[in-house]
Amino acid sequence: MRRAPAERRRDPERTKERIVRAAIEEFGAKGFAGARVSEIAARAGVNKQLISYYFGGKEGLYRELTDRWQSAESGFADPAAPLPDLAAAYVRANAANRDFGRMMVWEGLTEGGAVTPELGDDLRRDLADMRRRQADGEFPADIDPACLMLALFALSSAGVAFPHLVRVLCEADPASPEFTDHYADQVRRLVAHLRP
Repeated sequence: MRRAPAERRRDPERTKERIVRAAIEEFGAKGFAGARVSEIAARAGVNKQLISYYFGGKEGLYRELTDRWQSAESGFADPAAPLPDLAAAYVRANAANRDFGRMMVWEGLTEGGAVTPELGDDLRRDLADMRRRQADGEFPADIDPACLMLALFALSSAGVAFPHLVRVLCEADPASPEFTDHYADQVRRLVAHLRP
């Protein structure tokens, strides 16, 4: 049976989304340096030239993924939320988007790994917000806001970065909703203790 012309037409948006989903998995599993365009294309079931056509290649596709994460942040990272709740929200977001979290870990493990200008701007805005929070009394004056941000990054990504430790220490599946809820609550409590 022949398909009608409408059925044969390509759906570029759907194709792009398949590529993005495949790329998240590939970059999450292997990092930027280890990911291969041919593997992403195979996972997506497309010709690898489409990655260049739609995204300008591997770098452009990676940038698309980091842009999507930054856009997603605006949905869960409420700047008006108290710091303990914000930290718990990041735990939940990392658990819900494990491959994005792995991408960040891989980026940190790559020698000479660079921060995109957009991410750098985003981090500087977040640091300015941390300084405001400190001035408002959310955490003590003797804690360096930049170091606290680093610690919060580590705390919020522990379930993704150290799944083997979660299995032993917490006797839990690091990807389970039960662990995520428990760990997010514990992070919220821990950060709440910073309040003077």
